[in-house]
Amino acid sequence: MKFASLDFTRRQITAAAVGTVLALAAGSSALAQAAKPASLRIGFQKSASLLTLQKAQGTLEKRLQVLGVPVQWVEFPAGPQLLEGLNVGSVDVGFVGEAPPIFAQAAGANFVYIGNDPASPEAEAIVVPKDSPIKSVAELKGRKVALNKGSNVHYLLVKALEKAGLKYSDIQPVFLPPADARAAFERGAVDAWVIWDPFLAAVEKQSGARLLADGRGVVSNHAYYLAERGYAQKYPQVIDALFEDTVAQGRWLKTHLDEAATLIAPLQGLDVEIVKLSLHRAQFNVQPITAAIAAEQQKIADTFADLKLIPKPVRIADALPGARKAVAAR
Repeated sequence: MKFASLDFTRRQITAAAVGTVLALAAGSSALAQAAKPASLRIGFQKSASLLTLQKAQGTLEKRLQVLGVPVQWVEFPAGPQLLEGLNVGSVDVGFVGEAPPIFAQAAGANFVYIGNDPASPEAEAIVVPKDSPIKSVAELKGRKVALNKGSNVHYLLVKALEKAGLKYSDIQPVFLPPADARAAFERGAVDAWVIWDPFLAAVEKQSGARLLADGRGVVSNHAYYLAERGYAQKYPQVIDALFEDTVAQGRWLKTHLDEAATLIAPLQGLDVEIVKLSLHRAQFNVQPITAAIAAEQQKIADTFADLKLIPKPVRIADALPGARKAVAAR
């Protein structure tokens, strides 16, 4: 059964998780499947609200206790840095936006996609200060625009400029991680900022930042769960437990937004109302990767290759679990 070609309904998610395990485990020895890892090291960002909730509630630890596998949480400021951690072996799994895996794959990182959170186009946007004279994306020509290089908003910026009749080369990108970008934005060192939730919700609520455009009608803004390829192949039962817990907690979050926001807010250092806004704009409906989702990701990869943002073209299919033999053979 090929993981990338499956198409699931929501009620089939549990069965899909089993399919994921089978795909990841194919070709592994019985001994490898039975082996127990020293731990599950999860790369996360405080902005990853669902993982932050899981960490706060300890639900994954309870599931993995049965397998005798402890959980370690390793925090990163953003997706590109998290993928660097995955590439050098400091974490086993991670959750990032749609662009970081492409940059990482182009750099030779050895990972597989194990799941995705459906499209959340409202959860990322291009913003300007409330008193800025800039009224449209077209007016960004020649302006300084802050963003985290290689993050999900990198693609939003490219496509929003394209929709406005501009090229990426028409603006001056200023690459900064979220905290530094917020500081530059508020002191007027940049003209606009491309950012995702909950940083987006925070700058809207706290600084009155004005939206020029979000992802609606421009990009899908998927988010992805990734695993180091060797770990996923050796320990499919751990990946299965992670998937099941993420599905369960995602459903709980969407039906208990107020309670979830109260738990998450102090961990993100934000007001509850800011967190509620960010939670409202995300799906938290974790699903396996389908062929259609992989095709969307390939379009992003091709765009980045055309713009020379990555050093070489990449094939998203090479980072799907069923492709591991073909990759190893090259």
